[in-house]
Amino acid sequence: MPKVLEIRRPFRGWASNREHPLLKLGLTGGIASGKSVVGEMFVKLGAHLIQADAVAHWLMQPGRAVYEEVVRRFGREILNPNGSINRPRLAEAAFGAPGGAPPRVKELNEIVHPAVIDHENEWMEEIGQRDPNAIAIVEAALILEAGTASRFDRLIVVTCHPEQRVLRYARRLGISEDAARAEVTRRMAAQIPDEKKIKAADFVIDNSGSLDSTEQQVQRVVEALRQQKRGYPHITE
Repeated sequence: MPKVLEIRRPFRGWASNREHPLLKLGLTGGIASGKSVVGEMFVKLGAHLIQADAVAHWLMQPGRAVYEEVVRRFGREILNPNGSINRPRLAEAAFGAPGGAPPRVKELNEIVHPAVIDHENEWMEEIGQRDPNAIAIVEAALILEAGTASRFDRLIVVTCHPEQRVLRYARRLGISEDAARAEVTRRMAAQIPDEKKIKAADFVIDNSGSLDSTEQQVQRVVEALRQQKRGYPHITE
């Protein structure tokens, strides 16, 4: 069975005076590391999950405040004919292009992140009210970059070999490996390196191997959490 890297430290958010507090987990990792696959594995074990990317997509629908501000800052050239935001065009404007305008990813994050975080916090509050013993997981690529890790009781980082990122990204978008490598490199430049993420993590899941290997690591994380904090019997064995 693969070994999960576990860094033992006091829980960030668990209040000692609450008998059955909601367990809040942050799930993060670089582009194409397999965060979503790992998140689904936690859901199968009984956890609740929200994806920051899906929240951001919802917030950038026409008529919403985030949409209006993004269009105001980045211009109508990022829009599709129907008025919706063309995400590849917005990504090019945010991350920059070779020989083009400088990156504006920080500006985009300043618009989107506060609204996403507010929505995630409201979601965790709702989960806690419905099921105080639940595990609530926020899957987000930029938890550490945004400085929001303190919201969570435990931080899980997903990693994989660099070349696997390229291959996965190429398959996901149906593009060449060279194009995928260029895009992965561009996006990784705006993220904290894996080495630093690992140092900040409570658990590290290596998603470089088979799905069975990853599932075993997820199970071991759940078992470790059980040992550290009792009171989650609804999570399946």
